[in-house]
Amino acid sequence: MNNRIKFFVLTITLTTATLITSAQNQDIKLAAVFNRSQDKILVAAHRGDWRNAPENSLRALLLCIEKGFDIMELDVKMTKDSQMVVMHDNTIDRTTNAKGKVSDYTLLEIQKFRLKNGLGRVTLHPIPTLTEMMLVAKNKILINVDKGNDHLDRVFEILEKTETLSQAIVNVGDNVNYEKLIKEEKIPAKAYIMVVVNMNRVDALSVISGYQSNKRSIIQPIFDTDTLVGLKQIPIIAKQQVVWLNSLWPSLNGGHDDDRAVDLKEEKESWGWLIDKKPLIIQTDRPSELTLYLKKQGL
Repeated sequence: MNNRIKFFVLTITLTTATLITSAQNQDIKLAAVFNRSQDKILVAAHRGDWRNAPENSLRALLLCIEKGFDIMELDVKMTKDSQMVVMHDNTIDRTTNAKGKVSDYTLLEIQKFRLKNGLGRVTLHPIPTLTEMMLVAKNKILINVDKGNDHLDRVFEILEKTETLSQAIVNVGDNVNYEKLIKEEKIPAKAYIMVVVNMNRVDALSVISGYQSNKRSIIQPIFDTDTLVGLKQIPIIAKQQVVWLNSLWPSLNGGHDDDRAVDLKEEKESWGWLIDKKPLIIQTDRPSELTLYLKKQGL
């Protein structure tokens, strides 16, 4: 390891150690959401603060903690030697200075590569493991683990080993029937899980109702148009179940997205429209701006 890399690693280590002096109890924060004991909406930063750091990087996580975001969403993939690393795509072509599938490399091999920033420039940041991210996040911020539904056993193993199960929300897949899930997967009793539900599907409401018995489950409705009749049910669903909405790209929210809020200055028509659906969590690519908007609304 050259001196430049050593300096970078030391800087990250020192930043992590000193960034938070008094840790929040993240389990209490999630419990408050489920108990609806607070009139708040949690902000989930999609792939971290990726406009200011490489997506899914340790630096992106540290910025989320520093800026006070409630949740960082991250994605996981498995290496050739069955190690869980934080990466969105199946390949590392787009986000690193190397090419190939994550599954083509061992952990030792893949950690030699470096992440690119939002401009496509190579940085000093390595690809982190899920274990590393959870240890840094521990007692400081909630984590949403996405793209790990093919390896849920391994994901939960890491969360339990790092003692972060109570501050993680784990995506279990898209449109997954709850009875099928518990039959095929071993879900820890204390795990917080989330199912993505495409509201265009005829069985959408049935899938959603199937999770009512799990008091630690979250519903993430997605929809590419805001004219669906079923969307009228979301505020009703939100009275009994925790709803997570996305303000990312238009195909997930019927056009009520971040860019509409920030670039077109139509906050009420985008974020305001989503808030009217009574979600308790909103995932965004503009976490700083959304946080400010929510504060102005008393949320």
